[in-house]
Amino acid sequence: MKPPKDSTERAQGMKKGVYVLPNALTMTGMFFGFFSILSSFRGNFEAAAWGILIASVFDGLDGWVARLTNSASRFGVQLDSLSDLVAFGVAPAVLLYTWALVPFGRIGWAVAFLFMGCGALRLARFNVQSGTTESKAFTGMPIPGAAGIAAATVLFYLEMWDAPPGKNWYLVLLTVALAALMVSTLRYHGAKEVKLGKRKPFWMLVLFAVIVALVIAHPPIVLFSFGMIYMTAGIIENIYLFMRKRSTGRQQAS
Repeated sequence: MKPPKDSTERAQGMKKGVYVLPNALTMTGMFFGFFSILSSFRGNFEAAAWGILIASVFDGLDGWVARLTNSASRFGVQLDSLSDLVAFGVAPAVLLYTWALVPFGRIGWAVAFLFMGCGALRLARFNVQSGTTESKAFTGMPIPGAAGIAAATVLFYLEMWDAPPGKNWYLVLLTVALAALMVSTLRYHGAKEVKLGKRKPFWMLVLFAVIVALVIAHPPIVLFSFGMIYMTAGIIENIYLFMRKRSTGRQQAS
């Protein structure tokens, strides 16, 4: 029995080799996700949170480099998904559980698993829809965004309070909300919508400099603020789009 044609083509593509640079960046992001998991187990929650945020930087770099060098491949797409699951699914779930959800017992580990499971579903849906419905905006909050908000929350809390969070129900609700937003059908925007190859207004460069300065001045507070703005802005935008669509439908019906 002959193997399927597509599997034969994939095997031949693997024999030719893989693109080193974008895949090396992907592996680096996976490393920082693994570093975050180990740091969480050791109780070094600040390092664990930074590991996730650094992984998100490499997650953006690998796709950008692949497009810039025209080295995108099916192998790279699959490796990127596996890396994302480790760095933005498992790592933040372990961080949230070991830092804040242990006092809740079974509820705690169930909520942590919910975050990881919804992240995996989000990645699977993205892979299926890639190149079709998700050509511009994302359907649901991207998993790096949800992981970044979780990590920024940890950094913000450690900056503001010098005590363990204890049995804090807000953190349970935030984890559940992030999980739900990842598998929702709400529209969220991403960096890929910004076309850097085209000319932009001068004020955008000034705004970028201001953002960098703010992040350097107070990283935990600024990153947490940006994360909350990103999460709530997506919800508000989708409510507005829903109301506008409903209003348009009524006008057409009347």
